Amino acid sequence: MALNLPQKIGALTTITPGDQVGATVPKPSIAPMPVANLRCAIRASGETEALMPPLSPCRSPIRTDLAVACRALTTDLTAETSPDVQEQKHLLEVPKGEGVPVYVMLPLDTVKPDGSLNRKKAMYASLMGLKKAGVEGVMVDVWWGLVEKDAPTVYNWNGYTELMEMAKQVGLKVQAVMSFHQCGGNVGDSVTIPLPRWAVEEMEKDPDLCYSDQWGRRNYEYVSLGCDTLPVLKGRSPVQCYADFMRAFRDQFASYLGNTIIEIQVGMGPAGELRYPSYPELDGTWKFPGIGAFQCYDKYMRSSLQAAALAAGKPEWGHSGPTDAGGYNNWPEDTAFFRKEGGGWNGPYGEFFLSWYSQMLLDHGERIVSAASSIFSDCPGVKISVKVAGIHWHYGTRSHAAELTAGYYNTRFRDGYLPISRMLARHGAVFNFTCLEMRDCEQPADACCRPEALVKQVASAAKEAGVRLAGENALPRYDETAHEQVLNAATSGDADDKMVAFTYLRLNPELFKYENWKKFVAFVEQMRKGKAQSREVVEREAELFVQATSPLVQEAGVALMSA
Repeated sequence: MALNLPQKIGALTTITPGDQVGATVPKPSIAPMPVANLRCAIRASGETEALMPPLSPCRSPIRTDLAVACRALTTDLTAETSPDVQEQKHLLEVPKGEGVPVYVMLPLDTVKPDGSLNRKKAMYASLMGLKKAGVEGVMVDVWWGLVEKDAPTVYNWNGYTELMEMAKQVGLKVQAVMSFHQCGGNVGDSVTIPLPRWAVEEMEKDPDLCYSDQWGRRNYEYVSLGCDTLPVLKGRSPVQCYADFMRAFRDQFASYLGNTIIEIQVGMGPAGELRYPSYPELDGTWKFPGIGAFQCYDKYMRSSLQAAALAAGKPEWGHSGPTDAGGYNNWPEDTAFFRKEGGGWNGPYGEFFLSWYSQMLLDHGERIVSAASSIFSDCPGVKISVKVAGIHWHYGTRSHAAELTAGYYNTRFRDGYLPISRMLARHGAVFNFTCLEMRDCEQPADACCRPEALVKQVASAAKEAGVRLAGENALPRYDETAHEQVLNAATSGDADDKMVAFTYLRLNPELFKYENWKKFVAFVEQMRKGKAQSREVVEREAELFVQATSPLVQEAGVALMSA
């Protein structure tokens, strides 16, 4: 039977005979702060549910978990073996509801550069807190640049093995992201994790393995898709490297696949998204809401363009990409190619070039998702997913310039997300889309930002193609307005239209602050119930749930302010 939030409070704060107070979760190696003790109970069966006054000194297990999480996330704790889950008898299993399950992204530096698990106490306590709040699972980047950094086909899975076991013990599911890109240089990147050193060495020897723009800037975030099938990385092609990595992951975590690890999200470009690196923030190259720049000037991409032009009977179109498409920070009307009236994007050459450019990206996605589907085909209970960027700026213009430079051939006259949806549907993959939390009115109107219309278009394309849709928020948000926007996008329509999952960005100390945590708990509950209960009722229940942990939140707040 599903437990509501007041019932969870009773389950979390009642200590069974024989349990030792305060012994359920090991304390971090930092000095604890004074906290008032609080105990709550639920009235006996048949009576009206209500919070009882404090009865006697006691430490609520969830308060302990979250206190450890908040303090430890702001403190670099020494490595320590994770606690024995057999001692966690109070662990509450939250039944699956009728709505959309919520996952939470883990920090980018969950695994250290040496391959070990980072902040173990903080991680364990955070997972416990998320579990008790009703979260379904977590998402973690499995970095190519960490696991295979020392030599080709030499893998270090140690930190991820610890994490998977920890998630299994706590009872959380895991969405594992095969992150074949560099961390650093994109929105929200707080750490730098380069590609494997041996791969970077090959890119330094042959700079054309990098994406390149028309001014000769090289991008090291991801190996250019122009050489997908060429043996340019120590005798293997990039796609072979990705496939070998996924195969090694499958073999290493075979016992977790289908029970703990339930999704493999396959990285296909910068930030793990299926796109070109057309708007790199590194070194201030691009700033929102610039249109970005085409990334097709390495020799491998140019060779493909030349072949396509010859096949089209227009060899002169194969010399270069558009030379009148402006720069990274131009707006559509600044350029001859993207302007509304008479823009080259809508002429014969523009249609040829944009078709080739977007098809190259689609073919890249097909190669990798095909490999992933084959590798994990004998793993029941494991989904394959692919993330697509929510490029909402200049969406209200005719050309949709920012989407075009990223590789999405989406204009006012053409649906660029239907071909992506159909490609994913052929392999039974989930379409994961970002920017669910955004509203049009929050964005600069002069940049013609239309995130709400974009989300609706993607949902429509996914439905037409018969592909399952999942979502993420693009930027950290803790407010009810963003939560409500996500809820509406994820659960709108009939049962067949709702998203299969939503992943919340991101686990950090801000999330555990009292007001943020209260709103998040209510959001998770409402997502789980799929609007079956009114927002007001859920918020009242969340208030009671969080009140039972208010001393914890005060303690965490002091720790965060002093960190």
